[in-house]
Amino acid sequence: MAGTTAQLPGPGHAHGHLPSSTSPITSKLHFFNSVMEGGKQIPTYRVIDGAGQPLEGAVVPEIDEALARRIYENMVQLPILDDILYNLQRQGRIVFYMTAYGEEAAIVGSAAALAPDDEVLAQYRESGVLLWRGFGYDNIMNQCFGTYLDVCGKGKQMPVHYGSKELHYHTISSPLATQIPQAAGVGYALKRDPARRGRNCAVVYFGEGAASEGDFHAGMLLASTIPSPTLFIARNNGFAISTPSSEQYYGDGIAARGPGYGIHTIRVDGNDVLAVYSAVKEARRLCIEEGRAVLVETMTYRVGHHSTSDDSFAYRPRKEVEDRKRLDNPIVRFRLFMESRGWWSKEEEAELTKRIKQEVMTAYKKAESLPKPELKEMFNEVYGGEEPWNLKEQREELKKLVKKYGDAWEPWRSELKKHKGEGKDLLE
Repeated sequence: MAGTTAQLPGPGHAHGHLPSSTSPITSKLHFFNSVMEGGKQIPTYRVIDGAGQPLEGAVVPEIDEALARRIYENMVQLPILDDILYNLQRQGRIVFYMTAYGEEAAIVGSAAALAPDDEVLAQYRESGVLLWRGFGYDNIMNQCFGTYLDVCGKGKQMPVHYGSKELHYHTISSPLATQIPQAAGVGYALKRDPARRGRNCAVVYFGEGAASEGDFHAGMLLASTIPSPTLFIARNNGFAISTPSSEQYYGDGIAARGPGYGIHTIRVDGNDVLAVYSAVKEARRLCIEEGRAVLVETMTYRVGHHSTSDDSFAYRPRKEVEDRKRLDNPIVRFRLFMESRGWWSKEEEAELTKRIKQEVMTAYKKAESLPKPELKEMFNEVYGGEEPWNLKEQREELKKLVKKYGDAWEPWRSELKKHKGEGKDLLE
């Protein structure tokens, strides 16, 4: 075109670049399969070692004694709660349960780094996030027993499928990884809300097994390109039920996928609660200030079975599990740190465990004595808006069956007695 001068490529870009990329042109044929130079693995961020001592050059996050004690007490309560509820399932008192053994630091450390009104979309081992926010043992027990005081779903959900609108904790969904793209949407909604833009983020928890689902990639792509303030926290505990992580992916874990989506990424020692706290706190800052996704991969080990439906010793040696419990217990590691600072003692440890056991047992006994929800609650709040025709038909059908068998047949009489109102509410 007349009056224009061709622009030469700048220094270092002798051959320019393609229209859709700023990648420099090179004449060297070179393949790569690592995000680190020289094909090295992504490093794992750690603050304190197994003896609770800071690593050389490590910066210990600014936490005072009060916060440290709160973090520790929240970590200690998880295995105690898990022990009791796991045994209750084995006794047939509840139908299902999932523990968080070995992952206490990854859960509580991240919970402590979030704002109380950040939107959390969890997988199923993150009850510690709810407890950190004040959910309480009574609510845990009422959900697991499905009592009429269940604030999560009035007995409609399986145990451990918690949820709390008040505490910004979205209800757990059984299908794997569905919460990941949903979280990207929640993050985008927060970005569009003037009252919460630059103040809150969406936080999604998932295991490395869930990261094999297409939903993981859909969520990462959405949150990185829209973009949205969504914090992805991968709990890499080594197993997707019975499949070890070595058989789940060939690349360098979940963290290696972050740069492919152009998002800030860090890998952290998931058994070091201070490292998790520090990494998630900084990840949250980046997430909100830049309004973009951030990925945190916490490296830990699933000490417990996948669930009460699983026997992990069928696919891993018992000795391996016992060794991990003994050599790298996240609770012991943080307790040693606390003791080294004079913030904890053996006497306080004994008092704490005794108190938590008593409180959990009290909540359990209370919940077990409560009736299940009124029968009509089965149909309430299943859908938003106008009730669909199929629910109306099902309600009418159940009403007829209660009238026909409620008093005449013993199995129906005994089951109806477990519900508040014994089914009479449905006949009103």
